[in-house]
Order: sequence, then C-alpha cells, then structure tokens
Amino acid sequence: MARPLRFEYPGAIYHVMARGDGGKAIFIVKDDHLLFLHRLSEVCRSRGWRVHAWTFMPNHFHLLLETPEPNLVSGMHLLLGAFSQAWNRLHSRRGHVFQGRYKSVPVAGAGAGAGDTSQFKVVADYIHLNAARAGLAGGNHGKLATYPWSSLPAYRSGKAPPWLVTERVLAAHQLALDARGRRAYADYLEARAAENGGKFTPEATAALRRGWYLGDESFRDSLLVLVEKGNKSLKTSGSHSGKALVAHGEWEAGQLVAAGLRKLELCDEKGKLQAAPKGDPRKVALATLLRTHTAMRNEWIAKRLEMGHDRSVSRLIRQGAEANEVRKYLQSLGQMLPCED
Repeated sequence: MARPLRFEYPGAIYHVMARGDGGKAIFIVKDDHLLFLHRLSEVCRSRGWRVHAWTFMPNHFHLLLETPEPNLVSGMHLLLGAFSQAWNRLHSRRGHVFQGRYKSVPVAGAGAGAGDTSQFKVVADYIHLNAARAGLAGGNHGKLATYPWSSLPAYRSGKAPPWLVTERVLAAHQLALDARGRRAYADYLEARAAENGGKFTPEATAALRRGWYLGDESFRDSLLVLVEKGNKSLKTSGSHSGKALVAHGEWEAGQLVAAGLRKLELCDEKGKLQAAPKGDPRKVALATLLRTHTAMRNEWIAKRLEMGHDRSVSRLIRQGAEANEVRKYLQSLGQMLPCED
C-alpha cells in the first residue's frame, strides 16, 4: 500500500506529531526534554525552520512548524534520527523510539493559497492546551503556563529562542504583537484550561485527528494542485478526493488496522479474523475506532475486518456503543492512536 503523502512547498506550515513506540513514554526524565529541544534547535538553525507552538507530553509531542524552504522530510529525518540515537544511549536501550512514521498535516496560514487562517489558531491553542487536557497543569492543577515543556511559558515571559515565532499566533488572535498581546494570549488559555480543562468540541477534535489538511477549500485546492504538478497520475481529473488522497487515507487506516489486529490477537496464520463472528466485540471496537479516527467508509471496513455487508458495520457499531466488552476493547485500542490526548 502507498505511503502517506508529504506535501512540501516553500512557506508550508504543518501540525507535526509523533508518539513513542507502542505508546511508551519517550520524555521520562528532564534530560529527555532538553535533548529534544537541543536537536530541534539544531534543525531549526540548519533548515531555517520556524516553530509557532510546541509541547512535549510523556509519550508524544506536537509541533506547529513552518518550513520557509520545502525541507520537512529531510529535517524530520535528521531531528528524529539524531534524537532517537541519543535517547537510546541515554537510557542504555536499543530499537525504535517512535511508533511508525510521524504525522504531518498541512495547515493554512502561509505560503501558496493560504486562504482562511482560522485553523492555524485552532492548532496553536490545541497544542498549548495539551497539558490541561492531560491533567498536568491548568485549572485545579495550577497555572497552565507553569508547565515547562511547552512554548506557552515563552509566550508569557517573552523569553523565546530565536526559532520560536510568537507573532503569527498573536496576529491570528488579533492581539498586539508585544508583551501585552502575549500576556493576553496566555490569560485566554488559562481561562480555557480552568473552564473546561482545555477540551475542544467533538467536531473540532475529529477534524484535527482525521483530516489530511486543515484550512478552507481554497487551501485544499492549492494542495491538490501540488499533487497534480508532482504526479498527474495520482489525481483523478475533476475529483477533489483523488487517488493520491485515497491512498493517503487508506495507508493510515491500514496501519491502524494492522496494529489493532495484533493488539486484539486476531491476526495469525490460523485465520482468526475470518473465523471470528462479524459481531465479535473486538471487531466492533476496531470498526468504531476506524469510523471515529479515519475517513474510511463502511465498505472498506467491512471488507478489511470480515464483517459481512457494509450496512452491518453501522448497525453493529450502534449496538455496541453501550456494550461493556466493546467499550473495554475500544479503550485498549485507543492507546495505539498516534497522538491521543
């Protein structure tokens, strides 16, 4: 199956995420955080990257990253490779540090066909409120800006490294590009953390996790033009989904299925998946995860999970919504998500 697309163009902005291998912690001790910051600083200097927001959680990280030159892939290869080698040395370990490939979602905000920049603001807030949603800071857990492993303290204090750019986020919020604006932005996030723990609406969360881009239709069209220019055979004429985008979504869904079947012990040479009933709670849980976190249709899910007719998928998901066994498996599967907060 095709690997997911990497859109690269001058001035591109991405929401970049990566999770520890098997969902395990990667930021265990203070030196882990400092090591990643050091490597990030080196890549920003060598590649000219600008970071607008960042946060490190125990088992994953988020970056709102701008690449003035089209060099995301080479820069991420350097960043994750150098960090992984150093991390393994630090912890006397071997093997993979990160789970699969990092995720990079283009965000409207700069470059060709930026269009509406509201999603840029949403992603920045989502990143800065991670610690609140995880119960690590904000509200009853103290000030959000005291969580040391995010860019928010630099917004509050104004003491930022040269690669952290605060002005674009402030402008997106229509705030002054000075100390007053930075404080206003931090206060706004503190209020959100105290009010609802930094949660987003289900619709906003689904868009952040499922989309292959974040922006309006003009931004989407500009990305499709890049696909067409790069390889015309990837895009179906007149289509706004296209073979390239289908391959992108299918690759991610296929990775999720493969990991889920391993976790549920449904994949081996004895044909356990085919032998299991179509309403098996494990199948229903994995189908629910696919419907929630990917853009795959029921036909694809039914075929991939051996669940019979595509209409059976919707019915079984509805019936399983309140079933304790399905919910138990769903909670277990949720730990595999690339960046589940």
